[in-house]
Amino acid sequence: MVSTRVLSPQKAVAWAAFFNFVAAFVLGTHVAKTIGNGMIDLSVVTQEVILAGLIGAVAWNLITWYYGLPVSSSHALIGGYAGAAIAKAGFGAILLSGWTKTLVFIVLAPMIGMLLGFFLMVLVTWIVRHWRPSRVDRRFRGLQLLSAAAYSLGHGGNDAQKTMGIITGLLVTSGALATFEVPLWVILLSHAAIALGTLFGGWRIVKTMGTKITKLQPIGGFSAETAGAITLVGATLAGIPVSTTHTITGAIIGVGSTRRLSAVKWGVAGRIVWAWVLTIPISAAISAAAYLVVSLVL
Repeated sequence: MVSTRVLSPQKAVAWAAFFNFVAAFVLGTHVAKTIGNGMIDLSVVTQEVILAGLIGAVAWNLITWYYGLPVSSSHALIGGYAGAAIAKAGFGAILLSGWTKTLVFIVLAPMIGMLLGFFLMVLVTWIVRHWRPSRVDRRFRGLQLLSAAAYSLGHGGNDAQKTMGIITGLLVTSGALATFEVPLWVILLSHAAIALGTLFGGWRIVKTMGTKITKLQPIGGFSAETAGAITLVGATLAGIPVSTTHTITGAIIGVGSTRRLSAVKWGVAGRIVWAWVLTIPISAAISAAAYLVVSLVL
């Protein structure tokens, strides 16, 4: 919305943050259950494991934010969580069955986003082929508000649930909860946190996504956001923790590819992909080291 000048930066982040929070009442807690008790053996989860996992995830997020690389905070979180658990109890702490769909969708989510973005862009371009450019621009400025709202809903729904899963897992292992059911206060707190994070802007990444991959007009922004929203909402309802970052990057590349392949800045895309590949192992390594330090101190 910023790069297509549909909204000012301040209004754009407020719009996105609102729908990040509204997702608390729409998309359930399926992803939270996958993250919280489907990937790591809860018997090895302690406060130290959670703390070290968060240190690794936050550290990698800050490093990549500094360089403007739109990597997955979701994969940083699960990588950090796994690294800390392995440092405590070895590879037996990993529940392989829970990792299968997550690892598969590291590849599938951006591919689905890219294909949907490509075909949606082709479809809407064909529909408006006889319209005047001014009419296309005006109509899709309005429609992009809706597509951005839908995408932000999917973003909040999938990403906030990962935080819910970590918090609820800790509540279960500490004895505060008898079963893995996400309390309402955890749901509201997680969505409030992601909404507040959105309000801070993250302008380095906004610039990369909006201008450095390909040039977007409102019709392209609408197509990319709609493709991202469809992918995210579907994955969230299926309980699959996917990367919103990977998904929208794929969708933007798909939209750009409809003009010509050279419209996509493949060098930038290549650096992003390398950052994706490194996210889980590096965040896991940082968290494993953090666990060793935390366990000594605490």
